[in-house]
Amino acid sequence: MSAPEGRPSGPVPRAAMRVAVAGAAVLALLAAVTFYYAAQANRRSDVGSVYQVAITARACDPGEITVPAGRTVFEIVNRSDRPVEWEILDGVMVVEERENIPPGFSQTLAARLAPGEYQITCGLLSNPRGTLHVRATGATVDVAMPDLRAFVGALAEYKVFLGQQGAEMVEAAGRLKAAIDAGDVEAARALYEPARLPYRRIEPLAYRFADLANAINPLADYLEGREADPAFTGFHLIEYGLFARQSTEGLAPLAARLVTDLVALRDRLQEVRLGPVDLVDGAARQAELLARGHVESGENRYAHTDLADFEASLAGIAKIVGLLTPVISDAAPDAAAAAQDHLAAVQRQLTELRREDGFPSYQQIDEASRGALAHAFQDLAEAIKALVPDEGMG
Repeated sequence: MSAPEGRPSGPVPRAAMRVAVAGAAVLALLAAVTFYYAAQANRRSDVGSVYQVAITARACDPGEITVPAGRTVFEIVNRSDRPVEWEILDGVMVVEERENIPPGFSQTLAARLAPGEYQITCGLLSNPRGTLHVRATGATVDVAMPDLRAFVGALAEYKVFLGQQGAEMVEAAGRLKAAIDAGDVEAARALYEPARLPYRRIEPLAYRFADLANAINPLADYLEGREADPAFTGFHLIEYGLFARQSTEGLAPLAARLVTDLVALRDRLQEVRLGPVDLVDGAARQAELLARGHVESGENRYAHTDLADFEASLAGIAKIVGLLTPVISDAAPDAAAAAQDHLAAVQRQLTELRREDGFPSYQQIDEASRGALAHAFQDLAEAIKALVPDEGMG
């Protein structure tokens, strides 16, 4: 009998897992072929101007933008009184984003955009969205990179990784839900971080589903009512209840919804079509988000288990880099080596922060150490971006 609300019903049989792995490989092959023809039709090099977007307390200014297809650079200026994020959305899919832009500051964002209509978020999640029109151009460029069919094996293996981590994510969230249902605060606190780690390992791709990401992992900072906002759900609201309020009261339905949302995410990730640029962009984005705010300010504001999160994020990034660099190394040996070197540099910094009994509370990590770790993640992001030229492979 299937469990209600998406709860896992038990271990996945080995035969079923073999079928799933085989299916993932087939899907990856189909995705690679599809991506290959799409990429050949959409190689763009038109960089154009830098487009400035100001985020006010209630909207984007301008609220409607038209840009040429290809690599486009945006400057996002925060003219509100709170930290904000800015996203480009294709339906529910996140194309690119910037988070944690402080009041009075600006950040730049470069995105490869195919022709079409997109939405842009404008600060608080409750604010109305703007519109981004991307018009077709005729510019093309030839780049000496591996034939995209050379990535089929790497894409297939990454689909298997997504399947494995997705299953672990749902099972771990189910254990957390069971402890919350039983009213066992200490058990639930112990299970909170293990439930997050598989999600963090696949977040380079999970972030693309804006509707699920905003339900699973929203930060109170980006909500008008902060912790009291109805849109504050998912991991961090459970974290708030367990660690700030030290209670399971009212958390049972939230835990049930979290499991349901994670099941939906697991299923979508098994169906998503992937190309090498998707993996490179996802890994670089994840490293950059950590560098530009999460490392210095922390994300787990109530449990302070951020270092374990960062290590899981690094493992997910390393999986992508490890799969792609052997294919890219002949065409771009320096870029492949640099990405591996920067991965090792971040891991060394995390290892230095670990103690005999595990990672300490993030409150104990000083500003200098946080700054050094953020800098290392930014260097890693730049090295990953260099794996695929802006004009190459899509």
